[in-house]
Amino acid sequence: MINENENIQDPEMNNSEENVEQGSAATEELTNKLNESNDKYARLVAEFDNYKKRTAKEKIDLMQSAGKDVILKLLPVVDDFDRSLSFMKDVSSDDPMKQGIDLVYHKLKKTMEQLGVKEIEVLGQPFDPEFQEAITLIPAPSPDLKDKVIDVIEKGYTLNDTVIRFAKVVVGQ
Repeated sequence: MINENENIQDPEMNNSEENVEQGSAATEELTNKLNESNDKYARLVAEFDNYKKRTAKEKIDLMQSAGKDVILKLLPVVDDFDRSLSFMKDVSSDDPMKQGIDLVYHKLKKTMEQLGVKEIEVLGQPFDPEFQEAITLIPAPSPDLKDKVIDVIEKGYTLNDTVIRFAKVVVGQ
């Protein structure tokens, strides 16, 4: 005789509990795989976005500094124009030679400015090793010129706010 208080388990009930457990495990496994795939996708999207930003920045940098080599080769020409004009300061401004040199010099300077080249103003400024190279130190003629640029041997230039040639200067001590 079967006792009514005893739990008799139906084989079909055991099967459905196993199916629920297996279904739950399968759902959990699929959820984990989905989360993993979503994570990989998010990382891939972020990596691609960084790649696009990096290449765009590199392209802009390349365009801004594309003429750097040519400009560096033209700077000695600008220096020669500066020297020729300083030698001609006593010549009358009506002199056609002086007018011609002045015209070409100003055109060259204007073209360089349009390309993003700027002269670094240093005379009378405190010495700054980020923009200047000290050639020599001399006693300052007055106390207010101590640690300041007294003379410029060679002008310095920037291209799009990046130093392409340091100014060579004499600093007061």
